[in-house]
Amino acid sequence: MNTEASLPTTLGELSRSPWGRPPMRGRSVRDEIRGNLLARLDRGGTLFPGILGYDETILPQIVNALLARHDFILLGLRGQAKTRIIRALTDFLDERIPIVAGSEVNDDPFAPISKYARERIAELGDATPIAWLDREHRYVEKLATPDVTTSDLIGDVDPIRAAKGGHLLSDELSMHFGLLPRANRGVFAINELPDLSGKVQVGLFNIMQEGDVQIKGYPVRLPLDVLLVFTANPEDYTARGKIITPLKDRIGSEVLTHYPKTVELGMAITAQESWTDRPGVTVPRFIHELVERIAFEAREDRRIDRRSGVSQRLPISVLENAVSNAERRALLGRETDVVPRVSDVYAAATAITGKLELEYEGELVGGETIARELIRRAAGGALESLISDLDAERVVAWFDGGGVLRLSGEEPSEAGLKAFAVVDGLMDLIRASGLEGVERPAVAYSACELVLEGLAAMKRITRNDDGWSRVRPERKRREP
Repeated sequence: MNTEASLPTTLGELSRSPWGRPPMRGRSVRDEIRGNLLARLDRGGTLFPGILGYDETILPQIVNALLARHDFILLGLRGQAKTRIIRALTDFLDERIPIVAGSEVNDDPFAPISKYARERIAELGDATPIAWLDREHRYVEKLATPDVTTSDLIGDVDPIRAAKGGHLLSDELSMHFGLLPRANRGVFAINELPDLSGKVQVGLFNIMQEGDVQIKGYPVRLPLDVLLVFTANPEDYTARGKIITPLKDRIGSEVLTHYPKTVELGMAITAQESWTDRPGVTVPRFIHELVERIAFEAREDRRIDRRSGVSQRLPISVLENAVSNAERRALLGRETDVVPRVSDVYAAATAITGKLELEYEGELVGGETIARELIRRAAGGALESLISDLDAERVVAWFDGGGVLRLSGEEPSEAGLKAFAVVDGLMDLIRASGLEGVERPAVAYSACELVLEGLAAMKRITRNDDGWSRVRPERKRREP
């Protein structure tokens, strides 16, 4: 690997180095990415670190698009790692590339596209200074909004530059380059493509295909070497805008992303992305599963707008909020073993309501009510999944006999376990469950809450704001 000291500093030195000979010389950014990707595939290993759940579905399609040297678009709902994927494309670029020093558009010293670089090379020849551009600086990203203009993306005439340099307005040297030319020999990404106005999209596809554009009526030829990638919600999922047909036709590959297919994958993503590694904090697996199942339940709830989707950020935020509530509760109760409980997940309901787009029926019910229902249903699913041979007859019988258990969820673990011990069979069920860590009071308390919440979700016992009980339906009196 070349060090900074050994890198060529002039065009003459560059011509005599490996960069001055094929295959390095004249290699386009698409060929560069293709070559590095093929080498990575040959070596084996992870292509997109940190991207989980796409190995068999999305990533092969992206690899195919890159090997085909295509521009491509990722279509999917919010929270499906689209931006993370496109930012990871820089890993397939060379560590650094040579450019003409002072160039605004990263001119290739052997094939300059700007007038500045051409004149510089014509004047200095082999003495032309060379600069080096790292891969991190070869990625340019723009969030599309309706107010983005062609000038922002392509460029505009700069009267001040023209006046200072004594150039005509039609001279290329009077042009201020936009984001796309400045991404030359790199990757240019546009997030939420449909939000761009139609006329800006026209400017994009023209420079993509023909390499030319008109700025203030002056034709400018810019044969850019750039890989274009886009993200968007599927057209029928958004009412904010659409991708014009000629632009869609020029995008080589279209890849549809998706949410995690299984709860296990969702848990892995949430565990990777959430901040739970805090002093004294332990998050039991059953709490991880409960939180993840909230998102899965929400994606199936007809009161929640499926066109908008339920982002993977929902379980991440819920888990972080639940852990924070557990920290607060443990501090007030003078406990050092911090373990989130189901009641802490209920306290994190605000992290759910802010991430749901409700249908009309959902608006009538209210976001807070729906959030609590989602948590309870998720508890039922987690209980059935984790304790497959659940035998809770003694627990249910205790409530059937008139038993009522009232806990606030704020009690220290030892005090709470004394209350749970009153429920016949509950502690035996917890000890026989096989759940990891239940020998610790804080984990045992959390597991007891999960069992009772799960039974309430199964409608075997009743849950209200006061606690758990068993309410029998009243018999109808016969009319005399």
